Amino acid sequence: MADITSKTSITPTPEQRRIAADNFDRANQILPSGNYDYGIQLLQLCCKLDPGNLAYRQMLRRTQKSKYSNLKGSSLAFMTTAGTRTRMKNCLRSGDYLKVLEYGEEILSKNPWDLGVQQDMATAAESAGLLDTAIFVLDQARQKFPKDPGLNRQLARLFEKRGHFQHAIALWQMVKEAVPSDVEAAHKAKDLAASETIQRGRYGEGGGSNTHTAIGSGTGSNSDSKEQPALDRAAREAAPFLKKIQEKPEDVHAWLQLAGVYKKMNRVEQAKETLEKALNATGQNFQVRMELLEMEIDPLTKNLSLSNAKIAELEAQSAEEAVEEVDGPSLEDLKRIRNKLIKEINAREVEIFRAKSERFPTDASFRLELAIRLYQGGKVDEAIAELQVVRKDTRLSGKAMMHLGKCFLLKNNWRLAQRNLEESLAAVTVNDEASKKELLFLLAKGHAEFGELTKAIELGHDLENIDFVYKGIDKLVEAWETRLQEA
Repeated sequence: MADITSKTSITPTPEQRRIAADNFDRANQILPSGNYDYGIQLLQLCCKLDPGNLAYRQMLRRTQKSKYSNLKGSSLAFMTTAGTRTRMKNCLRSGDYLKVLEYGEEILSKNPWDLGVQQDMATAAESAGLLDTAIFVLDQARQKFPKDPGLNRQLARLFEKRGHFQHAIALWQMVKEAVPSDVEAAHKAKDLAASETIQRGRYGEGGGSNTHTAIGSGTGSNSDSKEQPALDRAAREAAPFLKKIQEKPEDVHAWLQLAGVYKKMNRVEQAKETLEKALNATGQNFQVRMELLEMEIDPLTKNLSLSNAKIAELEAQSAEEAVEEVDGPSLEDLKRIRNKLIKEINAREVEIFRAKSERFPTDASFRLELAIRLYQGGKVDEAIAELQVVRKDTRLSGKAMMHLGKCFLLKNNWRLAQRNLEESLAAVTVNDEASKKELLFLLAKGHAEFGELTKAIELGHDLENIDFVYKGIDKLVEAWETRLQEA
């Protein structure tokens, strides 16, 4: 028993799972008699052995609150938990997030209404990949502190991360009411309302019908008969992988295949939940983590596409028509959301490619993708450092030099930009016409901006010979020729 209970891991061993389940059953047997102390001990052990099992933590919190229904906890709680509180803070700083949860439950067993402890536990749970646990912990804290702006802000961000926009909107409204000067709260509710509208597919996909609406649009029997085969097929295809997982929970391949089944059947939330469970079961497996991160970008990309479509639609309308439109977000709202989506997608892709480049240091393609995202996110110096490493790889040197040229243009260093762009142009293959056009355009504009009009016109003509109207090069060349004549 000592060996089993001394280990703290997101992924319990089969023996730990069995012991946790036995203790949970025992707690359910003795709690009706009012033996809260023993029940709490049993449930604490369950949470320690299997920290990702939300059912254990929910039962523990109910028991703790039943024991201390006074909304205050033990009268000596602050004194008796001082040492545990210090250890908990140290673990939070050092990144030992599961220990934070363990110490937090010790403190809450003396005072389940401690706001600071629950906020720290939520931070730890989120960092450990236990998002549902983090949401549960904060939601429980709101029983005593329903209007606390710090608590509501933290929970709103978690709901937004989970995609539960309506819950997040309500909490941001409460933050705004509590702190009228809060700039973030003032914008968040409005932005999330627009995000929620976009998420429902209101601006796309056949006039806003989502899958559930389409399924339920006919008669009850018809819709059931159409939906049932899909449910049966998903269950059939998932069954062998569920069996493998039951027999061997750490089987990464089985988890990924199961998530793939749900993705193929367009059961996105089920696929995400599967990957989140897989993270716990496989000890934060790298491949599972990357799959989940990439899947979380998909709805953002879809929302960006829908936002762009709606922006184009509004911009195509006359000014009078745009003013009259009141159903849905305004053009300004949509542009603000688009910018936020672009930044969020880029930030998440930076995280993915940084992790991949660190995991596979010999594969320069990941470092190149990381550098491109760093450049797009405005982190030019970081991008340059990465690109100068990638440039040494002969397979990727041409692309690396092109992006180095762009970086140096942003830093207003024309000579270094010119050198890299020209070397990249020399390395462009015959089949890569898109890169050649972009390089000619950048070089032509660069020469023009730095007063070298003759060279700019020459490169402009080279580009016109390939694509006469590329990014308005025909008009630019005319303007440069006029400037040269006047000079």
